[in-house]
Amino acid sequence: MTTSFAPLANDTFLRACRRQATDYTPLWLMRQAGRYLPEYKATRARAGSFMGLATNVDYATEVTLQPLERFPLDAAILFSDILTVPDAMGLGLSFAEGEGPRFAKAVRDEAAVAELAVPDMDKLRYVFDAVTSIRKALDGRVPLIGFSGSPWTLACYMVEGKGSDDYRLVKSLMYARPDLMHRILAVNADSVAQYLNAQIDAGAQAVMVFDSWGGVLADGAFQEFSLAYTRRVLAQLKRTGVDGQDVPRIVFTKGGGIWLPDMKNLDCEVLGLDWTANLGKARALVGDSKALQGNIDPNVLFAPPEQVAAQARAVLDSFGTPHTDRNSLGATHIFNLGHGISQFTPPEHVAALVETVHGYSRQLRQGR
Repeated sequence: MTTSFAPLANDTFLRACRRQATDYTPLWLMRQAGRYLPEYKATRARAGSFMGLATNVDYATEVTLQPLERFPLDAAILFSDILTVPDAMGLGLSFAEGEGPRFAKAVRDEAAVAELAVPDMDKLRYVFDAVTSIRKALDGRVPLIGFSGSPWTLACYMVEGKGSDDYRLVKSLMYARPDLMHRILAVNADSVAQYLNAQIDAGAQAVMVFDSWGGVLADGAFQEFSLAYTRRVLAQLKRTGVDGQDVPRIVFTKGGGIWLPDMKNLDCEVLGLDWTANLGKARALVGDSKALQGNIDPNVLFAPPEQVAAQARAVLDSFGTPHTDRNSLGATHIFNLGHGISQFTPPEHVAALVETVHGYSRQLRQGR
């Protein structure tokens, strides 16, 4: 099934992913469709629950487009949750108000691990239908990013049964029974690859792997239990989208800046960084082989707009001189937060951020 989509009016984000020169630094925000917007809260109330929102194609489309009505962002990201994949494995995902996600069944012993298998992707049809619906609704305005949690991050939730402060259960399993941990991660990696490929087939124009909890691992354990399985995902991803264009791959490891020497050889186009990393140093280390994405501290957005603007300029300055030669590839930057936007963020502060990034990054390219 091929669906024809409208041509892109703004491809700045995709150009930056491909390390091509752009007129300004493109910007999108992790969790940009979400709880900081009153219109999102209204739609979620109509949906009745978070999963009611995520599994309804019309609602998912509506909330994905809401931030673009307010701010001239350069990409949309699918509205979904990273835990849809383990949910499709039969673990029973639910969201209690104010408590975050939890699973009815946790994966903590040999029997539970033996039962794990790559889920039937038909169980996730609602996600792929949402991708196609959003892509149509965007009508070529900006590109659409699909995403998944990383194999390790999914495993954290699957073993703990919910979010965790100390990762005691998942790390206990990893150290005591690395064989079981590797089995979980292998199933997760193959599931994530199939999941992202189905999003690409549905119309996603770039895909992102969120390794939200990679940074909690010890050096050595990160490479063995997180990075190796992110590589396994990347190796299986389709390189061409439904419209015949290449599909850039973004990898974001929160707390992963210290492992950039290990990550710079990943088979992906973009590396995301959290706010603890310095973009200029990252650029020097990674070279021109990857675009970089990030990395303002989301809490900057609680400061008054003039402080937000100053901090945004500092992030752009830290990256350094933008690549401007249209005939070659070079070091490029996609502006983002260093993690998801807080639900308490004032929307008008987001407006100040977007305006500053677009305006100041144009000035930098004009050599002023």
